[in-house]
Amino acid sequence: MDTPEFNKLLIIHADDAGLCHSENKATMDALRKETVSSYSIMTCCPGFDEMANFAKANPEFDNGVHLTLTCEWEEYRFGPVLPINQVPSLVDENGFFHKTRENLKIKASVEDVRKELSAQIEKALRYGLNPSHIDSHMYSLGSTPELMKVYKDLGRKYNLPVLLNKELIEVVGGIDAKQCLDNSDLVIDNIFYVKDKDFEKRDFKTYYDGVLDNLSPGINMLLIHLAFDDIEMKDITKNHPNFGSEWRQMDFDYFISDGCKNKLNQNGIELITWSDINQ
Repeated sequence: MDTPEFNKLLIIHADDAGLCHSENKATMDALRKETVSSYSIMTCCPGFDEMANFAKANPEFDNGVHLTLTCEWEEYRFGPVLPINQVPSLVDENGFFHKTRENLKIKASVEDVRKELSAQIEKALRYGLNPSHIDSHMYSLGSTPELMKVYKDLGRKYNLPVLLNKELIEVVGGIDAKQCLDNSDLVIDNIFYVKDKDFEKRDFKTYYDGVLDNLSPGINMLLIHLAFDDIEMKDITKNHPNFGSEWRQMDFDYFISDGCKNKLNQNGIELITWSDINQ
């Protein structure tokens, strides 16, 4: 893709499609509003079939595979697409994914990770999906250089771009990006996402308006999480206010708003997709 240095290019990307119906419906609604430009699907979750059917029926919307190795929720639990006896290091005593990146880092074998994530991509392909990229739930694949290598290897194997960004690797993953990135990698210049402090103030609008008003030229990404503050999502995110049901409703409300569309237009921001940058 031709990316002149003066162009403000932005992917507005919705994570966690496939998690459940509330997540799916909010993602579908936001895509139809034409401000969200990309999303990724969790193949191991109960809402996968619903979101995959939408993806096949609406191929104009850019989607990828949200590679998943952790399940952070208290009572809404899920695990691998492979039988657990094939990837035993990826699950807890009840057969579900580990809750935290730290537990994954300590317990997961690289070979089990490679097998499971290959199976997740293959499941999407068997279903008839045409993914534009792969990315990582909770950026768990940034936990170690070894897992990051698996991540990049899968991108090469399936000829798919991989979500790579120096900040995500260092801040979320907690490792030195220099160990993982080289000149051949497609790296997103800037990635933005709301923080706990924004949620505590219940003020996502100020944060997102500021991002759009001050966006730098280059390839930028806004990572968002869409769902409704409804009974289903409240139950799933019980005792987990960060990225919980209220958080996701606030994301949804901003990105379907006329104010968001106006900010994009006023600031000369071009919405792009993973497919655009993989040309």
